[in-house]
Amino acid sequence: MSQPQLFLSLKRDLALAIQEVFAAEKFVEDSRKRAGMEQELRQETERKGRGQKSRRRRKKGTAAAIFQADGLESDTPAAADIFAFGPFNRSYYTTFDFEVVSPATISNGALQVTPDSVGNFSLSNRSGRVLFNHSFKLWEDLGGGGGGGGGGVKVASFNSSFLINIFRVNKSTAGEGLAFIIAPDLDLPTGSDGQYLGLTNSTTDGNSTNRLIAIELDTLKQDFDPDSNHVGLDINSVRSNKTVSLSPLGIQLAPNGTKFYMVWIQYDGGNKSLSVFVAEQMQDNQGNPLQYTVDKPNKPVLTADHLDLGSLVNQNSYFGFAASTGASDVQLNCVLRWNLTVEKLPGGDEASSGSHEGLKIGLGVGGPCLVLVLMGIAGLGYYVHKKRVAAAAASGPNILGALKSLPGTPREFSFKELKSATNNFDEKHRLGQGGFGVVYKGVIPKENLQVAVKRFSRDNLKGKDDFLAELTIINRLRHKHLVRLLGWCHKNGVLLLVYEYMPNGSLDNHLFCGPESNTTLEWELRYKIISGVASALHYLHNEYDQRVVHRDLKASNIMLDSYFNARLGDFGLARALDNEKNSYAELEGVPGTMGYIAPECFHTGKATCESDVYGFGAVLLEVVCGQRPWTKIAGFQCLVDWVWWLHREGRILDAVDERLQGDEYVVEEAQRLLLLGLACSHPIAGERPKTQTIIQIISGAVAVPPVPPFKPAFVWPSTMPEGSNSNSMMANVTTADSTPISMSSWRFGSGSESAGWTPHYASRESYGGAGGGYSDI
Repeated sequence: MSQPQLFLSLKRDLALAIQEVFAAEKFVEDSRKRAGMEQELRQETERKGRGQKSRRRRKKGTAAAIFQADGLESDTPAAADIFAFGPFNRSYYTTFDFEVVSPATISNGALQVTPDSVGNFSLSNRSGRVLFNHSFKLWEDLGGGGGGGGGGVKVASFNSSFLINIFRVNKSTAGEGLAFIIAPDLDLPTGSDGQYLGLTNSTTDGNSTNRLIAIELDTLKQDFDPDSNHVGLDINSVRSNKTVSLSPLGIQLAPNGTKFYMVWIQYDGGNKSLSVFVAEQMQDNQGNPLQYTVDKPNKPVLTADHLDLGSLVNQNSYFGFAASTGASDVQLNCVLRWNLTVEKLPGGDEASSGSHEGLKIGLGVGGPCLVLVLMGIAGLGYYVHKKRVAAAAASGPNILGALKSLPGTPREFSFKELKSATNNFDEKHRLGQGGFGVVYKGVIPKENLQVAVKRFSRDNLKGKDDFLAELTIINRLRHKHLVRLLGWCHKNGVLLLVYEYMPNGSLDNHLFCGPESNTTLEWELRYKIISGVASALHYLHNEYDQRVVHRDLKASNIMLDSYFNARLGDFGLARALDNEKNSYAELEGVPGTMGYIAPECFHTGKATCESDVYGFGAVLLEVVCGQRPWTKIAGFQCLVDWVWWLHREGRILDAVDERLQGDEYVVEEAQRLLLLGLACSHPIAGERPKTQTIIQIISGAVAVPPVPPFKPAFVWPSTMPEGSNSNSMMANVTTADSTPISMSSWRFGSGSESAGWTPHYASRESYGGAGGGYSDI
């Protein structure tokens, strides 16, 4: 037999061997799945047999995983379960599958952990619990010893934030307290009212078998408490391991009157450390909490080191809330919103026992043959591996090495998987095309997961730069109004990014759907979309661990999920700014789209947060007017000039999309967004509002700024070096509808009144749901 024939024969034999291994693997996997289903059935039967539980049962996977803000987005693990809940209604009994242990209820837009005053309820001597009916794997025994402690245990990190209102009834003495808990089960201990906070009772308090940890917000002093207004760390007992009084910090948990507080709890499983932050949430004119949360304080109110959850709680535990009232000291314990992020450990979605039986069976079948097969595969695998490494080295920079070095490396999809998902990148599946590549719709069959696959199409070296730039930025961003990255693929020079698919497409498709369409994007949705984009932009500029400039903010890069929640996407041009820097310069000119690019960018070549705000202003006018920024209208060369002229004429509402007539939009909101759009479009970068202020304006917490009747002219340079002659340093661009004016002489307000623009800091979170652009479409 010749050498080529011998090689072909060996190749056929190895191919048959590989098929046998795949068949064996499938057998093992099927066995594992059967074992897991049997275990789950046993657990479900045991749960149904318990005496004290809620009326509602668990439905797996009903709570949508949403990338949102917990206060530690940059520290969110790449593999994590992320949930955003609220405002609460009765659907949380079933759709979101909350375990509401009586007498707790869900009413008035909140989790009432003890009874609300509405209805025929007794408020005295009550305790309750509300838990998310989904257990999380919180530690993994790496040493195989099976236990809950020691150096061989990996512990999951988690972040949680929630908005609370503890209300004194009839201004009486408050009592007893509310707690965030990690519990081994869904049960409420009997006799856990009063001082026991729904955690333990007189018999079980202090028992190590409780496997319970809580962060208590205590409002009534017991003999073991420091005072009646403190936060404490409880481990298996209401006698706290550590307490901190909140009164010296100006925080009163249960004041006379209504106050809302945001609480952040952050646990680092690697360092075994816990931090608790508390800040008052501001209210609107009606006394309701503002739509966006206050910024998390820099300094925690309570910290705990050497807190090893692996030795304290069950491997699979539940998160939720507990509370209690006393005999005469009562309060309403309300949770209005809750965000939860839990690091996903290996096997976190599988049954904890019974998962290895199938593996044992599979390896017991044809063991000797399997060894020979694996030896052959190892040789072939080594050959293929060497070939792939050589190809990667020959194709330029070691992109695989760069990807593997990313913090929290995202999922790597196989090219075969994505090719199949998109039907070989069929043109019928094309969603759009931009400067960096083409985006296709696909379905991952094994998971029945709809995805958007971005295939980079620029020249080889530049395509890699674009690919790495986008992946490096979005890999660690965590926000519910940003597009969600699912993974990546690099095969034979083909670069792919995989995003969550957005069923309602991009915003511009709904704004500019053409005369043949009979549908108009309603006002309520437009306002919600703008609110979401502002929230995302604030996160990029202020809340991520590096300041990020998007550089391509426009309607086609704002995607909409099935509920028309906005997600900002296409981070192909986005750049993270180095520490102490506030701009990014591009060597190849000014990137972006005309109409959205701030005027100073053409002179500096630099992108800043202010230039992003200018793009946001263009989007604001685009959404309200239903016209593109470069539209020539009524003799004006662009949309912003026309709107500014209408403002001067006292007819700014004439700019509202003519498809929204009469009572189809809210006049006050439309006027607010139009004026904000003009403020963001100010030709002088330093005069544009910051994102904190933008969010406050959109929520109605801050009045609309006074916008001058004439559009100020663009002035460059915007500031003069000391001693310079103004005539030589300033280039004033003057038109019939603009007034040449320097940055120092025009404010939103004048003189001392400019203080009205002092930002009221707010965070990005909203009560709305979740959505992402894929490409420069």
